[in-house]
Amino acid sequence: MTTATKAPVTQTFAQKSTATDTPAAAVLTVTDATFAVEVLTEQLPVLVDFTAAWCPPCRMIEPVLAALAAEEAGRLKIVRLDVDTSPQTQAAYGVLSMPTLMLFRAGEPVTTLVGARSKAHLLRDLAGLLD
Repeated sequence: MTTATKAPVTQTFAQKSTATDTPAAAVLTVTDATFAVEVLTEQLPVLVDFTAAWCPPCRMIEPVLAALAAEEAGRLKIVRLDVDTSPQTQAAYGVLSMPTLMLFRAGEPVTTLVGARSKAHLLRDLAGLLD
């Protein structure tokens, strides 16, 4: 009887990417202090993601927004606002649930979407509002 030796199994795992090397860098973080400049005075339509670090659906929609920001660059600006660190803006727009996505055009909110959704669903919801 012979015994076979097994080669050690090695696995490699991809390193977790950071915001600087992924499309997520295209999603700008805004605060109460920068909201007016980055959103209200912007010429492009701006999709604001009202989010929170403790919110699982907010984390689910992050890659969707990153992909959309990369694909729609020059046509749509996407920003993220953490409601825990910027409560004044959250209160000003009556945001009660996270994630809330609010599309602004010419400094005014034109539509509000509550909850995480796929990219295809989000594009359907925004159809006709970006032109």
